[in-house]
Amino acid sequence: MSDTDPSADADSADADDILDDLFELVEQRKEDLPEGSYTTSLFTHEKGENAVLEKLGEESTEIILAAKDDDTEELAHESADFVYHLLVLLSMKEMTPDDLRNELAARFG
Repeated sequence: MSDTDPSADADSADADDILDDLFELVEQRKEDLPEGSYTTSLFTHEKGENAVLEKLGEESTEIILAAKDDDTEELAHESADFVYHLLVLLSMKEMTPDDLRNELAARFG
């Protein structure tokens, strides 16, 4: 896609919306702690933050293996899992996706 392709901006906006919507759900689960929610279990797990950090380590290893095997479907799947757990960690640290966006903009903007 070119930089002038209007659908490129729409795709970017949709991606931002997805991250923001997912983060909003994570925040809601952190506040409401609904029973049976995987996200709730991460916030209430006796290991707390360590459980999320372990998941990030696990997912990063799975990303590396998928990339090594040229398995793009698995790479996308494991990357999505990683991003989800990263959003949970950001929430635990009272950060938001905007903190990540701002850091990326400062480096590459």
